[in-house]
Amino acid sequence: MAKPIMAKATAVWLVDNTTISFKQIADFVGMHELEVQGIADGDVAQGVKGFDPIANNQLTQEEIDEAQASPLHKLSLKFNAAAQGEEKRRGPRYTPLSKRQDRPASILWLVKFHPELSDGQISKLVGTTKPTIQAIRERTHWNISNIQPIDPVALGLCKQSELDAAVQKAAAKKAADGEVMSDDERRKLVSTEQSLGMDAEPKIPTAIEGLETFTLSGTDADDEDEDDASKGDYSDADSFFSLPEGGADDDEDDAKA
Repeated sequence: MAKPIMAKATAVWLVDNTTISFKQIADFVGMHELEVQGIADGDVAQGVKGFDPIANNQLTQEEIDEAQASPLHKLSLKFNAAAQGEEKRRGPRYTPLSKRQDRPASILWLVKFHPELSDGQISKLVGTTKPTIQAIRERTHWNISNIQPIDPVALGLCKQSELDAAVQKAAAKKAADGEVMSDDERRKLVSTEQSLGMDAEPKIPTAIEGLETFTLSGTDADDEDEDDASKGDYSDADSFFSLPEGGADDDEDDAKA
């Protein structure tokens, strides 16, 4: 049920100017019955000026009269046509002072492991500004050398469900654009539970990458035969120390000359 504005001041006015029960006032303004009783005793809301709900278009006199006549009657706000369809606007996410120094680390983590997230999505997740996100993306942040990426969920800056919803939205947008995703990108665009259940894709070590299609023109058997033919048979000492054919004659001719 909708609550009146300035609830405590409205309760002070109702206590001072009507005979409505504490329970009825507490239900109307969203307070505890004992707190309303404390207002009547002067222990609560000291110095708070009453806020007239009739003059401020929140209650009618007929509604107050009916509540005073029947202790079971529940007060309800006066219908205001101008307020129909109005919703509370959500401002930037509030980050406690104790965790604000952790925001750059969480931004770097999101930029590194979820590059598909837009600056607007990151801003909503961790409660930061777009210039800060851009500075970390471009590594121009004044403290970038000392920033280590840390999961924002682990830091308590956002919930896991919020992060999963953001990456799922990014996945849907990327699928709508018709872009082809690699295995690594596919893992980044799913929830943590789904990612942990996927099979690992076999990868070739970087040192031998590109050699899987490299082949020689000849066969291994041909190479072995050529090597054996060039080496000769050296199974005994005489064959090992034997001179080439014609070598001895050439030496004798040189000696005679």
